[in-house]
Parts: sequence; structure tokens; C-alpha cells
Amino acid sequence: MTLILGMILDALLGEPRWLWSRIPHPAVLMGRVIGWCDARFNAGEHKKQSGFLTMLALCAMAAMLGWIIESVPGSLLDVIIVAILLAQRSLVDHVQAVADALRLSLGDARRSVAMIVGRDTKDMDAPSVARSAIESAAENLSDGVIAPIFWFAVAGLPGLLIYKITNTADSMIGYRTPRHEDFGWAAARLDDLLNLIPARLTAVMIWAVTSRPNLGAILREAPLHRSPNAGWPEAAMAHGLDIALSGPRSYDGIMQPYPFVNAEGERTLGPDDIDRAVQTLWRTWALTLALAFIAALALS
Repeated sequence: MTLILGMILDALLGEPRWLWSRIPHPAVLMGRVIGWCDARFNAGEHKKQSGFLTMLALCAMAAMLGWIIESVPGSLLDVIIVAILLAQRSLVDHVQAVADALRLSLGDARRSVAMIVGRDTKDMDAPSVARSAIESAAENLSDGVIAPIFWFAVAGLPGLLIYKITNTADSMIGYRTPRHEDFGWAAARLDDLLNLIPARLTAVMIWAVTSRPNLGAILREAPLHRSPNAGWPEAAMAHGLDIALSGPRSYDGIMQPYPFVNAEGERTLGPDDIDRAVQTLWRTWALTLALAFIAALALS
């Protein structure tokens, strides 16, 4: 029941600003630890080995913390931690904010979508803004919701915390830049591994809740994505909503000629399409909650 209650609590409260404006969010604390490790150990001739040992130590500490928390009598603390480390409500709020802003003005929408994507946004047209928000919705549904739930179901709080520290490390040091290509290699590869199953589960669940007979198309297109995992929920969302996602986009002023996913789908996207993506987020969450209930009953 810990997972079920944590999912419901997250869906109801999300990330209350009054709380996290006063104390640092656990993800912020994880980021500070990773930043310290980057500054301290990302040096010398053996950066790949240093990065590997750093991730080994971070995962060991995360697992130990999880075991310690689980040993505390009662399950309320466990429920709170699960709720804090899930991101369903936060994801929905951020994606919906882009749709709401797009209904006001393109400038508002660009500023709103810049909060959830890493690409250049200042020259985006309205369809590009909507497409970016929907892609973020699909990818973060896997990373921020389904994957944490999966690893908690598999290994309890140790599994959840190992996943979160790895995912946070990947977002900070897992890039192929001169500074992080070697030191962040272990973080990036471990994040790929931990997301391997959840990304595909997310795709199947999006397919299930959108009720479109296109699983074969998802299976064909998802492996073509530049990411080994992000392509799965993105392809499922594209085909589930019958829209074209991905496509060319700019990073640091350089246009990248990425192909479209579901290229035959609708490309002139707007706030109503973002609304449909948000509805898909909630339907997928509801399906996950139902599966968690079934699993809890089966194990009781």
C-alpha cells in the first residue's frame, strides 16, 4: 500500500512551493552531492574510472539510506518519500502551463516551455512549442513517474533512491561534452540500463490508454530515436494522439535535422493537442495505479 498511497499523495499535492521554498528538495540535495563529486573527482587522467567509482559510491549510499528509512517502524515516512520522489502532478502542472500560456501569447508559451526542455526556444513557432511540450510530457512520464514506480516495486526505497540518484547524475554529468564525456560515462550508461524496462512499459501503457492499433508502428520507430529509451514513450504518444513528434530542432544555435516520429501525423499542433497529452498522462497514471492495486491484492 505504500506505493499506492505515495502515488495518490503526489497526485493530490505535487510539489508545494510553500514547503520547498523553505527547505531544499531531496532532488536538490542529490544535485549538490553530485556537483561536489564532479568538482572533486572529475580530474586527472582516469576520469572514466573516477566516474565509475563515484557512481558506485553514490548508489551504495542511496541504497543504504533507503534501507535505513525502511527500518523505521511504520510506513508513513515511506509514503511521504515515495510521494516526494514521484513527479506526476509536477509534470502535469508544467505541461499544462505551456498550453495555458500558448492560449495567451507565443512569447508566454516560449518562456513556459523553456522551463521543461533543453533546446532553443526563442525562435519557436506555436506548433514547435506544442510539440516540445508533448515530447517532454512523454519522456518525463517515463523518467519521472513510471521508472521510479517500477524500481520501488522491484527493490523498495533502495531501488527508488538508486534510480533517482542515477537519473539526477545523468541529467548533470551524463553529456558528451569535453568535461563530462569520460567522467559522466558511467552515469549515462547506468541511467540507460535502469530506464530500459520502464521506457518500454511506458510505451505499452500509453498505447493501451490511447486505444490505437499501432503497436507495430511504435515497435518500428522507437528504436530509431537518438536515445535508446526516450523514443519509446515518444513514439507511443505520437501514434496514440496521431501527431508528428521530434523533427528538426535547435540546440545552442545549431539546427539538428532529426527525423519526425509518426511523420504522417498532424504537424500543426496547438494547445488542444497539449491538453490531449495531459489527459494521456492522467490515464496512464490511472492505469498504473490500477495495476498497483491488483498487485497489492495478489500479494496480500
